[in-house]
Amino acid sequence: MDSNTKIAVIGLGYVGLPLARLFATKHAVVGFDINQSRVSSLKLGTDTTFEVDDVTLQKVLLKQPSNAIGLYCTTVVSDIADCNYYIVTVPTPVDKNNRPDLTPLYKSSETVGSVLKKGDIVIYESTVYPGVTEEECVPVLERISGLKFNVDFFAGYSPERINPGDKEHTVEKILKITSGSTLEIGQKVNELYKSVITAGTHLAPSIKVAEAAKVIENSQRDINIAFVNELAKIFNLMNIDTQAVLEAARTKWNFLPFKPGLVGGHCIGVDPYYLAQRAQEFGYHPEIILAGRRLNDSMGEYVASQVVKLMIKKGISVNGATVLMLGITFKENCPDVRNTKIVDVIAALTDYGITVTTYDPLANPLEVQKEYNLVTTNLLPKQQFDAVILGVAHHQFLDLDLSILQNTTSLLYDVKGVLGDTADGRL
Repeated sequence: MDSNTKIAVIGLGYVGLPLARLFATKHAVVGFDINQSRVSSLKLGTDTTFEVDDVTLQKVLLKQPSNAIGLYCTTVVSDIADCNYYIVTVPTPVDKNNRPDLTPLYKSSETVGSVLKKGDIVIYESTVYPGVTEEECVPVLERISGLKFNVDFFAGYSPERINPGDKEHTVEKILKITSGSTLEIGQKVNELYKSVITAGTHLAPSIKVAEAAKVIENSQRDINIAFVNELAKIFNLMNIDTQAVLEAARTKWNFLPFKPGLVGGHCIGVDPYYLAQRAQEFGYHPEIILAGRRLNDSMGEYVASQVVKLMIKKGISVNGATVLMLGITFKENCPDVRNTKIVDVIAALTDYGITVTTYDPLANPLEVQKEYNLVTTNLLPKQQFDAVILGVAHHQFLDLDLSILQNTTSLLYDVKGVLGDTADGRL
């Protein structure tokens, strides 16, 4: 690697921060984010997403802008002006109609374009459909910078493979796909990542191949989970334990061990729509991908209906009943509430006239309020409920004596299939 390498990481969220921290062990890195409170807490050495522990973060933090090895966090655009690699790690959500929303990518491309210089390389990590980097982002870079693509500046794509809340498969331990806008740039991008990714790299032949590889990874998981969710619906009708069926089937060496559940988050629950949108632009209607999405999106309502059926069987009056929802984040041991499907369960239960109290020690109540207009608490309620639903398997919940939260006649429903025989029902 060139000793003059200086990297700007644009977006310091679940993807950007772990990557910036890792690069900062070998290179000079500037972490840029438009969120002032996020940057302020990082400068104090604390990551509120829990992806990087405080000690690890503080080891690489720099107090001032510098060309020294380490990480300087900033909201000031001029602080990234002397970098020669720009890595964009902003979110790629969908709108209320499940259409790709590229606004964060356009805005961050404008930011990078305003400081772009001859010879610079811009690498995108955000999940997109094939073609976004070269057809959507590069024109913004050209327009703002006045520079010419593949003459004055270059691009790369290296899809993120961060698994939020997973302390085992951290960024350096996950093999990284790399790509570049020319063969030579592909090699440079590959060498950059190879300098810190111990699991190794895979250099794809083009940016579009790398983009497509990323979007099908999550679409494949989505379809597999949809299949086991459908099995859960079928086996529940037959009064057969789905978990026991999957356990038996798993004894075959090539059976894929997926479990039923709520599919939220900003990857598996979103990325298939990116591929579907692109396919439709080419005149192809993707049936399996969208069928999987529809089925997974129906699971919140299904969970609520199962809880209500069990309440009726136990003689609990549904209208006016009280339910405690344990967890509102999109997955266990992670504070991220974006695109969580727990809110679908809460909405469906509320429609039945049930009062839902939500307890999650990790979720930020202000974020939940802003995102979903729902009240949540970080403190364990002192009352008893007609039903308790384990929605998210935070480790804090697994040690709880859930019986103290239940009325004399009450039920326990296990969305995650982790409570064993203590639950009255589970997916």
